This record gives sequence, structure tokens and C-alpha cells, in this order.
Amino acid sequence: MGLLSKKDAKLITDPLADNNPITIQVLGICSALAITAELKASIVMAVSVLFVLGIGNVVISLMRNIIPSKIRIIVQLVVVAALVIIVDQVLKAYAYELSKTLSVFVGLIITNCIIMGRFEAFALGNGPWRSFLDGIGNAAGYGLILIIVGFFRELLGSGTLLGFKVLGDPIEKTGLYAIGYENNGFMLLSPMALIVVGIIIWVQRSRNESLIED
Repeated sequence: MGLLSKKDAKLITDPLADNNPITIQVLGICSALAITAELKASIVMAVSVLFVLGIGNVVISLMRNIIPSKIRIIVQLVVVAALVIIVDQVLKAYAYELSKTLSVFVGLIITNCIIMGRFEAFALGNGPWRSFLDGIGNAAGYGLILIIVGFFRELLGSGTLLGFKVLGDPIEKTGLYAIGYENNGFMLLSPMALIVVGIIIWVQRSRNESLIED
């Protein structure tokens, strides 16, 4: 018998594809538009949400029987705010330049509807272990889309990945630039992020419909 039962494993695998928070539930779109112009920022945001949602789900699950229902939203906000502060301080200590770029958006993790939704829909009704798996799964699904969008936006918009020139040098006209390729500056604008997310949603939902028909 494996470490995870089939039911527990689905808590991680389902949000990666069949029930992805962004492509299926259409949640967390704002950050997908705002910070995905660079792959590094997308990865850092994905890891940040992974930490906040994974730990937050466990904390809420442990407290679920002692939280008065009338103040449960306030308690959830306090928990997620404390975790976000930890993330923000770690970024300032070890990645200061990136923290300045993401400062506003890291703070907005507090109001991320994916996190509050998992607290309400899952952590308040399940034990710590399953809540942890649910948090990790949904955060991974969210992060996967951010990374995909960030990959294509930075590659096509700047010709780089993680700051490294992968298509050649546009100034010295090497690589693809030698044959006339030009970076698509529109990819760095928020509307193009929406279009990329829309394409991913279309592909994901088409895939799900074809699986149902089969």
C-alpha cells in the first residue's frame, strides 16, 4: 500500500488538471494577469501560495472545532495574514529586488479567493492531513498555470527565461533575431496574460469534454 490512498492522492492530482482552480473554477485570475510577465516572479508567487495554503489549511483544520462560526472569516484572515507576513519577510531577506516587484501582490495573497475558498470548503470540515494535501494540490494547480503563463509571456515578450537570453541577442542580431525575429512587446501587457489564460482554459475544458465523451 502506498503512502497515499487513492482518495487522498486525488486531492493533489485533481487540482492539477481536472479541477484546476484557474482553468476550471476560474479563481485567482488577478495574480495570473499581474505578475506573470516574468517567469521568476511566477515561480516565487507559486511557491508563496503553496506555503500559505498548505500551512494555512492545516492550521484552520486544527482549529476548526474551536472557531466560533460568527468569526470564522476573521480567524481565517488572521491566519493567512500571518503566513503572508512570513513570506514577505523571507523575500525581503533573501530576494530583496524581487520582493519590491512582488510586494503589493504578495500582500494580496491574503484575499486570494482560492485560499479563502479552500479554508471554507475543505479545511473546516476535514482533518489536518487531508487538509494539507488539499492545500498542496490546489496551490500546485494554481502555480502550474502561473508558471505556464509566465513561461510564454517572458519567452515571447522578452526572448528570455529567468533573465537568460534563450532566443539570441536582439541587439547583436544573433540566434532567431538573425533571421528577422522580433520580440512581441504585447506579451508583457496584462491583456495578453488574459488571452494566454483564456487559451489554457479553452484547451483544458476541451480536453475534459473529450474525456467525458469517450
